[in-house]
Amino acid sequence: MTRFDAIVVAGGRGDRLGGVDKANITVGEQTLLSRALAAVADAGRTVVVGPKRDLPANVVGVSEQPPGGGPAAAVTAGLAEVTSPWVVLLACDMPFVTAAHVQRLKETVMSSEHVGVDGATFVDGGGRRQLLAAIYRAERLRSSALSLGETAGASMRSLVNGLTLIELAADSVMSLDCDTWDDVTRSRRLLEEA
Repeated sequence: MTRFDAIVVAGGRGDRLGGVDKANITVGEQTLLSRALAAVADAGRTVVVGPKRDLPANVVGVSEQPPGGGPAAAVTAGLAEVTSPWVVLLACDMPFVTAAHVQRLKETVMSSEHVGVDGATFVDGGGRRQLLAAIYRAERLRSSALSLGETAGASMRSLVNGLTLIELAADSVMSLDCDTWDDVTRSRRLLEEA
């Protein structure tokens, strides 16, 4: 299997959470950041983008410029630390993404029937691409960021515009995120029930 690195996007202001650092919120007896790091544990190198925080010794921490500059800026900052040809992007607020989901992304882009694709992304039940639950060719992302120019305030859609991505159907809970306290409560309940 071709090696891959991972970028975990763990910035944002947490406005809908009252300014709380969502990466440190506990869901299912683990922080959201811990859950994300477990999902990409097989990565050759893992980069967490966001404010300065204590990280495991094998994880690199960087900050997007300017801080709070959005997902495209965060990914661009993380790419500076990526050395593998493939990179998994994962938002830290998606507690149901597991190593099995990451494995599915990797297997999809390595399949001989998908030679030449730029990556693969999960798509939720509403047809929305989960661009921060995806795998990409690192060089194609770098080229896209370069052509985009200013990434601060730019969306992930604009960053990946023009890339050829395979779409994988997400299971019913995989794409759930924790943007509000109601989301956190729902995720905790679902994990307890599981």
